[in-house]
Amino acid sequence: MASSVLLGPDQAEGLRKMMGDYPQSQTKIIAVTSGKGGVGKSNFAVNLGITLANMKDPHNPDTPKKKVLVMDADLGLANVNVLLGIIPKFNLLHVLRGQKKLSEIIIKTDLGIDIIGGASGFSQLANLTDDEKRHFIEDMKDISYADYLIIDTSAGISSNVISFILAAHETVVVTTPEPTAITDAYGIIKSIVVESEIPNIKLVINRVRSANEGSKVSKKIIEIASQFLNVKIENIGYIYDDPVVSESVRRQIPFVVMAPKSNISLCVNHIARRIMNIEVSEEHSGLKKFFSAMFGGSKSE
Repeated sequence: MASSVLLGPDQAEGLRKMMGDYPQSQTKIIAVTSGKGGVGKSNFAVNLGITLANMKDPHNPDTPKKKVLVMDADLGLANVNVLLGIIPKFNLLHVLRGQKKLSEIIIKTDLGIDIIGGASGFSQLANLTDDEKRHFIEDMKDISYADYLIIDTSAGISSNVISFILAAHETVVVTTPEPTAITDAYGIIKSIVVESEIPNIKLVINRVRSANEGSKVSKKIIEIASQFLNVKIENIGYIYDDPVVSESVRRQIPFVVMAPKSNISLCVNHIARRIMNIEVSEEHSGLKKFFSAMFGGSKSE
């Protein structure tokens, strides 16, 4: 597979020191990824973000709503904005090129989330110059306000995808019961395990016909990963196959908004509750870890 080392050791250390000057952030970073396209990854990321943003903490209902930022990190075929019916004037590419600051491309929506449009047509983070990478790092303080940063990666295995995954607190792998999707999900899990020192992988099975099917598929993947990769994966839920999804995509209205009481919306609500109950340890909290890891390499350096 492609290496995820984007900077040399000296450059990476310099960026870590630069990030050390920023105030500590408690932003929880969640990478949403998949082994192949077409499994509903981006749709899940958007609807999860909206659910997290509008959910009250069950342990403390008086706390304010969470601030959620969804970043479309698909640098080839961005589509988060399409699902929301939004046409960004500027996107992540303008930031990566140093033409805009992150604060200038963040789009606030009336759904409770903010979004950052993806940089369609940009091939590799490794193609950035050192100055471009530094400008990008310096802009990170602009998103430290978020309680959750959801990174919607490209599908499949690439250095870009692995870089975002290594930088996140946890990774949610989305797959479906189809044999090819299961095989590709195992492939991305294997890539994460190879590159990450402490992989924190969650699993979501999409488009299941029954709870039993979701349980069987997740159990199969978890057992194979445990046996051959010696990694523990947590199943955090399944999502029913529901025609409301295709309708929501056509109407460009997320299904948790269009049909909040549907079974599929309740499934995402359950997953969001599972995520909210996972604490971020002090050692790994904040955006410093995110971008130090993203531009700093992996355990296979």
